[in-house]
Amino acid sequence: MLDNYNRRLNYLRISVTDRCNLRCSYCMPEEGIKMLSHSDILTFEEIIDVVMEAVNLGVDKVRITGGEPLVRKGILNLVEMLAAVDGIKDLSMTTNGILLSEFANDLKAKGINRINISLDTLDPEKFSTMTRGGDIEMVKKGILAAREAGIHPIKINCVIDKSKEETDALQVKDYCDANGLNIRYIHKMDLKTGHFAIVEGGDGGDCKNCNRLRLTADGKIKPCLFNNLEFDIRNMGIKEALLAAASLKPECGSFNGNNHFHNIGG
Repeated sequence: MLDNYNRRLNYLRISVTDRCNLRCSYCMPEEGIKMLSHSDILTFEEIIDVVMEAVNLGVDKVRITGGEPLVRKGILNLVEMLAAVDGIKDLSMTTNGILLSEFANDLKAKGINRINISLDTLDPEKFSTMTRGGDIEMVKKGILAAREAGIHPIKINCVIDKSKEETDALQVKDYCDANGLNIRYIHKMDLKTGHFAIVEGGDGGDCKNCNRLRLTADGKIKPCLFNNLEFDIRNMGIKEALLAAASLKPECGSFNGNNHFHNIGG
């Protein structure tokens, strides 16, 4: 599947829920959010239908996101269903790590190839403040469990304000180096103002080489994180929504006034 700028779109990021067990300051407002109704959220069968059609169009890489994907009831069943789709060569997940120690072995057994875990600081108090109540020891426990389960690579997503030379980022890097983890520095983004940058150590934010489409938890195909365009699979049909997103994918991101990180999957 090619877009109008001759970019091959082979990567689908799937938000399976808008719910999360943390309230990170750069993701959710302190007062909370209005959650989607359960009837609005895609069923596993609908997600598989989208993935199968996407594979027919050239997608071979899928990432499960949220919200926090591990809070979605039955998530292991979905992982197993996705891993069984012929044509998927790379199945991964992004998680905050809080529940990972509980799920790591089963995620590996069901078909997760690799995993990204969010970790912005090693200071327990600062972590609790940033996440509004999160326990960093649970994240560390989850990282260890993922290593022991044989998930590889494990990538750490570290959000930075301005530079990877910031104290917290340097400490996270030292932790990664000591534990055989790969670090990615993600500059703090703002959907509404269109502020984003290329991920250091990754390929996110590199518009000229972007190969991604996104599926929101309520069934919208989005061609770009920093754009308002979205195409409803329930109203348009799956193939039609995918092809519309591909044909109208912008050359570069601008801003997104309709979505939030908690419901688009980052």
